[in-house]
Amino acid sequence: MTESKPAAVVLDRVSKRFGSKEVLNGVSFSVPRGEAVCVLGRSGMGKSVTLRLMIGLIKPDAGEIFISGNNISRLDGTELSRARCKMGFLFQSAALFDSFTLHDNLALPLRRLTDKSNSEIEEIVDRALNQVGLAGDNHKLPGALSGGMRKRAGLARALVLEPEVLLVDEPSSGLDRITASEIDDLLLEQKALHQTTMVIVTHDVHGARRVGDRFAILDKGNLIALGTPEELENHENETVRNLVGGK
Repeated sequence: MTESKPAAVVLDRVSKRFGSKEVLNGVSFSVPRGEAVCVLGRSGMGKSVTLRLMIGLIKPDAGEIFISGNNISRLDGTELSRARCKMGFLFQSAALFDSFTLHDNLALPLRRLTDKSNSEIEEIVDRALNQVGLAGDNHKLPGALSGGMRKRAGLARALVLEPEVLLVDEPSSGLDRITASEIDDLLLEQKALHQTTMVIVTHDVHGARRVGDRFAILDKGNLIALGTPEELENHENETVRNLVGGK
């Protein structure tokens, strides 16, 4: 498939094994700038491992991963930290520091990874919290928040560095349908207003259809389908049809 826009994310024949278990086997796909690919598959098929590889938490056994032109699979230390400044990561659990206020959770990456002044940091944090509907909650601790508010706060923290690429792990996990739809709305707004490229791992086909431009289907470590939801609805593979249909 020829991309009309340059790719912000490229996985090139990526393989990963843990002991005797092969988790990914030569997986290749790309995401054009400003588009969202939703990664679907049954549990244990390598979806979250794919995100961990993309952010450089683990290294592939073979293949290469490029994010915004950086070969993540070959970077370490300072170079990897610099490359991560172009990425945002929304963890499934939000992964907020429980002893920090929301304000301090968002300010931390700005203080550690940029040379912005205190006034600039204050402005960015306030803007990010306002964007996700938490403008009046900046002094709250994560323990005082509902699940949906924690997810919003995690998204705000992922966006404070104004990332070119946003990696999202199960955005609707643990949320009711209405709250999950609100998170989907925030992702759609981010993509529309800032042309943020997204890779979203999810079991929520309803949300994936709203946010994703294309689906990447993983099964037993292999990429078995890549295309729009409409293209995959009548795919020859039953697993693909069932996943796209929400079965």
